[in-house]
Amino acid sequence: MNIYKNFLSKNEFKELEDRVMGDNMPWYFNDSVVLKKDDYFQLVYVFVKPGGEINCEDFIMDLLKPFVKKLNIKKFFKVKANLLTRTNKIIEHGMHIDDDRHTRGKTGIFYLNTCDGYTKLEDGTKIKSEKNKYVEFDCNIKHTGSSCTNQKRRVVINLNY
Repeated sequence: MNIYKNFLSKNEFKELEDRVMGDNMPWYFNDSVVLKKDDYFQLVYVFVKPGGEINCEDFIMDLLKPFVKKLNIKKFFKVKANLLTRTNKIIEHGMHIDDDRHTRGKTGIFYLNTCDGYTKLEDGTKIKSEKNKYVEFDCNIKHTGSSCTNQKRRVVINLNY
C-alpha cells in the first residue's frame, strides 16, 4: 500500500475540487453503496465504466490526467466519484473489491475533502479522509468506505487500473 499526502499540485487540486465539489457536478443517484440490498444510497459520477469505456466529456476526463502521469497508468478499468451524505453515526458499507474481473492491477482512492469518514482495509488498517490524499493498494484487497458525521458529505474518486 502507498499513501501520498498532497498528491496533486495546488493548481491541479483546485481545478479538480472546483469541478467535483462545485454546484455543477452531475451527480447520479445510486440506490445502494455496496450491496444491492443495503439500506443506504450514494451519489456517483462514472468517469470510466467497468471494462474501460469512457463515460464522460473530454474536459471532465482531462481532470484525470495528473493521475495518469503521476502513477504511470496504462489503462483504467473503472473510475467513479462517490458522494456519501452525512449520517448521525459512522456507517461502514461492507468489505468488497471493486471489480472481480480484474485480479491484477491497482485500486486507488483520492480524497476530495477532510472529514471523519475513512477507508478500512480487510487487515483493519484505517485511512483517514484527508483532502488531496491518495491511497493505492492491490486491486484484490477487500476494503470498505464509511460515511461521515462532521461534514455534509464525504467525496472520493475511486480509480481502478
